[in-house]
Amino acid sequence: MMVFLQGSRITFIYFLLLCSCLYLHISTAIQNFRATQILKNSKTIVSRNGNFKLGFFSPPNTKNRYLGVWYNKVSVMDCIWVANRNNPLHDSSGVLRISEDGNLQVSSGENDFLWSSNISTRPTSGCSRVVQLLNSGNLILQEFCTNTTSGESSSKIVWESFIHPTNSLLPEMNLSLTGSNMRDALQCWKSPSDPSYGRFSLGTDSLTHPQLVIWDGDHPYWRSGPWNGNSFLGLLDADLFTDDADTYIQQNNQGKVDLVYSGVHKFSFPHYAFDYDGTINEIWWDFRKRQWKTKYRAPDVECDFYGKCGAYGTCNSLKSPMCRCLRGFTPKSEEEWSKGNWSNGCVRRISLQCGAEGSQDGFLVLNMVKLPDFAEWFTGINLNECKSQCLNNCSCLAYAYDAGAGCLYWSRDLIDIQELTSGGVDLFLRLSHLELGNKHKQKAVLAGAIISSTALIVLLICFLLRWLMQRKVTTRKMVENRKVKDHRSQVELKELPQFDFQALVVATSNFHENQKLGHGGFGQVYKGTLKDGQEIAVKRLSTAYGQGLKEFMTEVVVISRLQHVNLVRLVGFCTEGEERMLIYEYMPNKSLDAFLFNPTKRELLDWNKRFNIIEGICRGLVYLHRDSRLRIIHRDLKASNILLDKDLNPKISDFGMARIFGRCQDQEETRRIVGTYGYMSPEYAMEGHFSEKSDVYSFGVLLLEIITGKRSSAFWFEQSLTLLGYVWKFWIEGNILPVVDPVISDPLLWKETERCIQVGLLCVQEHVKDRPTISTVMSMLASDIKDLPCPEQPGFTKRLTANDTESHEFEQSSSINYMSITSLSAR
Repeated sequence: MMVFLQGSRITFIYFLLLCSCLYLHISTAIQNFRATQILKNSKTIVSRNGNFKLGFFSPPNTKNRYLGVWYNKVSVMDCIWVANRNNPLHDSSGVLRISEDGNLQVSSGENDFLWSSNISTRPTSGCSRVVQLLNSGNLILQEFCTNTTSGESSSKIVWESFIHPTNSLLPEMNLSLTGSNMRDALQCWKSPSDPSYGRFSLGTDSLTHPQLVIWDGDHPYWRSGPWNGNSFLGLLDADLFTDDADTYIQQNNQGKVDLVYSGVHKFSFPHYAFDYDGTINEIWWDFRKRQWKTKYRAPDVECDFYGKCGAYGTCNSLKSPMCRCLRGFTPKSEEEWSKGNWSNGCVRRISLQCGAEGSQDGFLVLNMVKLPDFAEWFTGINLNECKSQCLNNCSCLAYAYDAGAGCLYWSRDLIDIQELTSGGVDLFLRLSHLELGNKHKQKAVLAGAIISSTALIVLLICFLLRWLMQRKVTTRKMVENRKVKDHRSQVELKELPQFDFQALVVATSNFHENQKLGHGGFGQVYKGTLKDGQEIAVKRLSTAYGQGLKEFMTEVVVISRLQHVNLVRLVGFCTEGEERMLIYEYMPNKSLDAFLFNPTKRELLDWNKRFNIIEGICRGLVYLHRDSRLRIIHRDLKASNILLDKDLNPKISDFGMARIFGRCQDQEETRRIVGTYGYMSPEYAMEGHFSEKSDVYSFGVLLLEIITGKRSSAFWFEQSLTLLGYVWKFWIEGNILPVVDPVISDPLLWKETERCIQVGLLCVQEHVKDRPTISTVMSMLASDIKDLPCPEQPGFTKRLTANDTESHEFEQSSSINYMSITSLSAR
C-alpha cells in the first residue's frame, strides 16, 4: 500500500513537470529575462503596456533573421530598432543572451557571434543584469544590486537601445548628435528587405549652429535650415509645428546637440521613420483605416532636394520652370539651363563695387525664403548693425536677421535657396548699384508699355465681342440642329416614336399653366392627352441651359433601353428646331414628395405602402446596377424623382444626370458635379468621385425620409443637425421612437421600422467601402440577412451652408484637393 502511494506521488510530480514544460513551450511572450536565460527564435518580449515587441523577424522577401523591436498592436509591421542589422542570421537558430561579461549578445545556434551591446564594464560582484522592454519601446539592460550589509537594493541602466538608434526616432528618445556621430545619428535601411546600412544617413553639419542634414554618402541630400532656438528656418511653419513644438533642438556647452521628439498626443504611435529612399517621415497609426499615415515628410517636393537650382539659383515648385536665377545673375550655361539642367547654377552679371566712390552696393530683399547653406554669424548686433556689418565687409554677399538666430551672413556662393509660401526668412542680397538702378528704369519702361498697349487691347476686345455675339445668334440654330442629328445617329432610336411638335402643343393646350405638373432637371413637365385619349407627361427642356442637349440625349438613350416595372416608361421624344421634349407615361399620383411631405396626403401612406415603395425603389436600383443591359448610375435619386402610379407603386424617373458604367468599372471621376444637396454622397460632393455606392447613399437618405416623414434638404434641428445627424443622434442613444413619422408609429412595427432605419444608416456611412451594395440592401430589407452590422457615423451630420432644395451642378476647375466652384446653376 505504501509502495503504491509513493509511486502515484512520483507519477503526479512527473505529470506536473511535464505540464510546466509544455506551458513554457507554448507561451512565447515574456516581459524580461535574466543572465541565466536565453531568448530563442520563437520567443518574444512584450512591453508591459503591450505596445512593443522584441524578437527575431524576417523582412519581406527574405529568409534572413534579425533581432529587432517593432509595434505589437499594428497589422503593418514597422520595425523601429534592429540589433544585428549588418550580420543577418541565415536560419532560425538565433538566440539573445546576457553573456558572461554582462553584454547583450546575439549569436547563432553554432555560437557564431553576430552582435553585442559592447559594454566595457562587467557586472559588479553580487549584482545581476536583466533585459527589459519598456513601455516607450526602449530596450534596456538593467543592473540590480543588493547591499549585503544594509539590505538596500539599487538599480541602474547600463545600456539602452534609445542611445543606439538605427532608423527611427520615438517619443521620449533624445537623438544625441556629437562629434562621433554628427553625420550618421540615424542610418536608413539598404532596402525594404535589407536593414543593413543604406546610402543615406541623418545628422548635422555643425554643433554650434545646428541644422538637420540628410546625407547621400558624403553629399548633402536635404537640410532643414539652421535652428533659431524655436524652429528650423528652412521649413514651412505648417510642417513640424502645427500641433505643438513636438520636435526641437537642445544644445549644451559640451559639444553635444540633442534632437528631442515628444510626439503628438492625439495620434497613435507617432514616430519618425528614416526610409531607405532617403526621406524622413513623421508617421502615426490610423486604427480606423489600419494603415500608417504621414504627418510630415522631407524631402517632399523637388525644391527640397539640396542645391536643386545650383549656386545663386532659387527654387519654387509652384512655378514652371521651378528654377530661376536671382536678380543680377544669369545662367552659367544657357544651353544646360534651357534643357532643365540647373545644377551648375548662375553667375553674377555685374561685379560688386565694394565701397568704390559714388558706386556703393545695395541690397535686394528676397521675401520668405529658405536661407542658403554655409551661413556665418555676426554676434551681439541688431538688424541695422547687421546691414552695416555686411556692407562694410567686402566678402559679405548677403545677410539675414532673425530674432532667435541673430545676424547671419554669407561669404560663400549662395546655394540651396527655396521660395516658401509661409515661414522662411527675408534674405538681403548684395547687388551692384547698376543692377538696382537698371531695374527701376526697366519698371518705368514696362509700365509705359503696359498702359499704351492696354488701351489698344480693350478696343480690340470690344470689337471682337460684338462680332462674336452676332455670329452666335446666326449660327446657334444650325449648331443645335446638327448636334441633335449627331446624337440621334449615335443612339439609333428607330424603335422609339418621334412625336410631332404641333401634336404636343394641342395635347398640352399650348403648354398651358393649368397643365403643368412640375419642373424637372432642365425644364417643365406638362400633362397631355393625345387624340386617342392616352394620357402622357411631356418634359419640355428649356433652352436657357447650355447643358440641356446632353441631358436630353442621355435620358433618351438610357430610358429607351430599359424596361422595368419600377422605372418610368418613355413613350417617345420630339426634336424640332430648338425644341427638345421627352414623352413619358402619365403618373396620376405625381411624385413621392407630393404625398410624403404633404400633411394631408401623408396619412394615405401607411406602413405597408411605405415599405412597398422602399422595396420598389430598391428593386429598380438593383435592375439599374446589376440586371439591365446597361449598367446605370442614376446620380439624382430623390423623392421628387420617384413617381407613383394609380396604386402608389414607385417608378424611378429623371435620368438626365445618369451615367452608363462598364461591367468592370467600379468608379468614375467628374469635374462637373450634378445632383441635389442633402442627397449627394460625401465623396461625390467634395471630390467628384461617383459609383454605385453614390446611389446607395442617396437611397439611404430617401429611406430615412420615408420613415421619418421629414425632408432632408429642408430639415433643421438643434445644433444645426441635418436629418442624418438627427436620426444618428437618437440611434446612438438607443431611442428611435422620436424620429419615426407618427403616421406609422406602431409598437407592433417597431422592429421593422428599426431595421429600416439601421439599413438607411448603413447606406449613408461616410466611407464608400463601409456602405453595402444595393443588392445587399435588398437582402437586408427582406430579412434574408438576420444580423445587420452596426453603422458608422454618417457623412454630413452637420447642416450644409447651402439652403437650396433643388438639384445643382458645378464644374470643378482645380484638383480634387483644392476645389473651387466656377459655375453654379439650380434646377
